[in-house]
Amino acid sequence: MSELILIAASGLAREVLAMVRSSGQYDVVGLLDDDREMAGVTVDGAPVLGTIDDAAKYTHAFILVCLGSGKAREMVVDRLSVMGLHEARYATAIDPSVQYPEGCRIGRGSILLRNVTLTASVTLGSHVVAMPSVTFTHDDDVADFATFAAGASLGGGVRVGRAAYLGMNSSVRERTSVGAYATVGMGAAVLSNVPDGETWVGVPAHEIEREAFGYGGAV
Repeated sequence: MSELILIAASGLAREVLAMVRSSGQYDVVGLLDDDREMAGVTVDGAPVLGTIDDAAKYTHAFILVCLGSGKAREMVVDRLSVMGLHEARYATAIDPSVQYPEGCRIGRGSILLRNVTLTASVTLGSHVVAMPSVTFTHDDDVADFATFAAGASLGGGVRVGRAAYLGMNSSVRERTSVGAYATVGMGAAVLSNVPDGETWVGVPAHEIEREAFGYGGAV
């Protein structure tokens, strides 16, 4: 069984830990977190072994970045790249309940939790996170570091940009797009293209100023 190090002592890390233990996919050696007060703490039976800078010490273990924010995952991956940790070092964690037929592609470092569905010819980039019961329909194309909260659904042919965030139970109409670093709020129904960096909420979804919404797109 391959060894695995989880980056960040987060709620997502706890979910991944439970998933890989139950499925036997990996042997989790421990976690790394930059909060020095976490050093030596045990999270659901897994020890916090040090900070993110210690990742280079674990040369025989795969790495999985378990931060809920796509921007934060991107920053950590860039940091690890400078340290010499490249794509081949990243694990991919997929719950056994996930359905992804032949013709679908899932990039390294991605995390797909229980009951995620990919129907046909879906492409997920690297370090994508999909919480339980997310649905990707035919020909969806998702860029690196995108994040999907529980129950988010995409129609066919949707394009989702780098590090975009789609909130819980949001939905995106077929053949539309969500731009890079954009945020779609909880329960929103996207019927037209969301530009890069904008925050959209409501039914139908519309742009809202970030200051008014008070929501940064992290989970």
